[in-house]
Amino acid sequence: MQAVRFIAIAIYGLCFSLAHAETLTGQVVKISDGDTLTILDASRQQHKIRLSGIDAPERKQAFGTVSRQYLASLAFGKAVTVEWYKRDRYQRIIGVVLLDGRDVNLELVKAGLAWHYKYYENEQPLGERLLYTEAEEVARLDRVGLWSDPSPIPPWDFRRK
Repeated sequence: MQAVRFIAIAIYGLCFSLAHAETLTGQVVKISDGDTLTILDASRQQHKIRLSGIDAPERKQAFGTVSRQYLASLAFGKAVTVEWYKRDRYQRIIGVVLLDGRDVNLELVKAGLAWHYKYYENEQPLGERLLYTEAEEVARLDRVGLWSDPSPIPPWDFRRK
């Protein structure tokens, strides 16, 4: 039953989450960390992408390297589509990375290698927000990835130190 609910939310999210987004396609040429990558588009221009809706552990933080490696295993060298809606203060594109229609951002949350970034959840369409919330809850309950740590430190707290 939970699988059916998850699929229904996914379909809803796909239908409504990217309605107002711009699209960028390219090949992933660099993985900076678990939530930032660089793509090279058809005109050979590089674009730094910050994965929206998630926050992965920092490099020097527990699971930081694992998160980066997992993102690399999913996307490095592959053609992706980025559905995006804004840039951050560093001029990175903030968006959802899609690989063969699969939400890479969500895959990191499912693997327990990123938090659903609740601070910015109001910027997410409802369907996407529900998917990310549920994925984090399942990863926590199953003690997957960073949730195997009894008290993982969120990256936003780690950065403050």
